[in-house]
Amino acid sequence: MAVEPVVYGTSTRPPRGDYARARDDYTCDQNWSQYSAQDHDTFHRLLQRQCALLPGHAADAFIEALPALGAGEGIPRFEDVNRRLRVATGWEIVAVPGLIPELAFFQLLAQRRFPVTDWIRRPDEFDYIVEPDVFHDLFGHVPLLFDPVFADYVQRYGQGGLRAHALGAGELLSRLYWYTIEFGLIRQGDGLRAYGAGILSSAGELVHSVRDPRPRRIALDLERCMRTRYKIDDFQATYFVIDSFEQLFDLTAADFAPIYERVRSAGDLNADASQASDSSITGA
Repeated sequence: MAVEPVVYGTSTRPPRGDYARARDDYTCDQNWSQYSAQDHDTFHRLLQRQCALLPGHAADAFIEALPALGAGEGIPRFEDVNRRLRVATGWEIVAVPGLIPELAFFQLLAQRRFPVTDWIRRPDEFDYIVEPDVFHDLFGHVPLLFDPVFADYVQRYGQGGLRAHALGAGELLSRLYWYTIEFGLIRQGDGLRAYGAGILSSAGELVHSVRDPRPRRIALDLERCMRTRYKIDDFQATYFVIDSFEQLFDLTAADFAPIYERVRSAGDLNADASQASDSSITGA
């Protein structure tokens, strides 16, 4: 059965990936031999640029886990990453042709299978790309799946996503994903650092999220987070901060059904909104 392509946000541009080769669960083969020398070079140059920016900006846990990715001169083979990842946390990565539907995404995460887009951006998109590509997914997301607590959080998110989908609350829960797994900050002993994949894979936002005085940085509160809209085409106006991955895991142990009801009643907040109850975090 053919699967339907998925677009990013409100984009009208056709998705780039080849969904005709996807299985019913949206996974496909990586087909590593199809990457060109230019593809491998693009990945390598992106890797070099981001690694140079990590000290003082990225979470220690990410920096410590990055070597396990095994990225060398080009795009890693997913099967090689999986041999190490299964031993570390029982996770594996699976190739997908691009963005996949909410339910399929939740199902994969609940099974400890992380979907990784298998195509890479063109050289003219080196600095910015709308849809996540293999560099964003592999470099940004996969290293922290080697961390046992964070890996358990991602699975718990997927399990909660299945319940949210049944309750029609997928959009509210997606904001938690956005503001933690994609754009989360963590407070370390030496200051704020990024752990979200959307930050870690972006040269501009990695520095902006930690150093720039303009965005709001507030302690993570589930209901505040689920009420907050986010930006998909610009740096975030608000970042939510945690103190540890254990805190993140524990926050998501609750029954979210009554939380969704309260969030719906309270209404949405703009991405740059300020609330009197916000617990502001300072210090890079």
